[in-house]
Amino acid sequence: MAMRERYNKRVEGGRVLKGEWATKPGDHNGMFSVMLPGSADVFRVIAARGLGWEHVSVSLQYRCPTWAEMSAIKRLFWNDDETAVQYHPAESEYVNQHPYCLHLWRPLDAELPTPAKVMV
Repeated sequence: MAMRERYNKRVEGGRVLKGEWATKPGDHNGMFSVMLPGSADVFRVIAARGLGWEHVSVSLQYRCPTWAEMSAIKRLFWNDDETAVQYHPAESEYVNQHPYCLHLWRPLDAELPTPAKVMV
């Protein structure tokens, strides 16, 4: 399986359609301004599929997204039965272009190993 075939109205309604980050409606790749229920914050989400991975970066202007917010974004971009992960790479591999940005990843051609339910 892969990212949702079509994004819902909340996602598509926030797609950037003009400027450097513009993409066409229906594309999997793109930048989106997303609001979550119960939050006044506008999340900037960049979704991309390439180099064997699906990826979303999620950022806010003044703080990092919470676990609950990242979970809500995950549900918007992937199906409920798909696993996505947040990596903590070696510090030598860090690329910090935004201080309040977190990422979710999913490989296209492999199943992610997951721990037993009792451990999660």
